[in-house]
Amino acid sequence: MNNLITLVIATANKGKTSEIRDLLKGFPINIKNLADFGPIPEVVEDGNTFDENAYKKASFTARILGLPALADDSGLLVEALGGAPGVQSARYAGEDATDEQRRNKLLSEMKGKTDRRAAFECVISVAVPTGVALTYEARCEGLITTEPAGSNGFGYDPVFYYTPLKKTFAELTMQEKSHVSHRGKALREVRDEFDKVLLWIRQNMPV
Repeated sequence: MNNLITLVIATANKGKTSEIRDLLKGFPINIKNLADFGPIPEVVEDGNTFDENAYKKASFTARILGLPALADDSGLLVEALGGAPGVQSARYAGEDATDEQRRNKLLSEMKGKTDRRAAFECVISVAVPTGVALTYEARCEGLITTEPAGSNGFGYDPVFYYTPLKKTFAELTMQEKSHVSHRGKALREVRDEFDKVLLWIRQNMPV
């Protein structure tokens, strides 16, 4: 009898998938992502919170494919901008804007502001086809710089300064970043409880 559980990561992003695969190696699971299946409809991420969007992606994917699914939603919340860009982080400078355009918009919005506090937040949702889900969340606090620094990472990493290491996220190595980042922390929470997650999946998967 095959006891392997197939878990679908609700993304086609290879980097994200390999990060999760690496983190969960040793567990009796077979990790796939959306690229392993035929085209499935796009989820509209119109939730007001990271929680809503992560759940939407995970439960939609689980229902369509009939398999347990994991999704995350994350973004940057800036104090002086009332929590913006928040859930709009990926669309902050318009639908097809580049990372650089989003960073530039953020830096121009922050011109002259003395309160530079910001936090990255991440919510991970693990859902089964019946709609129930487990939720994990984590955050990482830092400051918005006045100009980009560093060439690693992506998104807002070059303008997010992590005080304990005195570097922006884009100046950290992959290892350093995954150790302190919001996604890294949330994923480690999932890993630390993954025996329970597997048990929960087995109990909640339709027979």
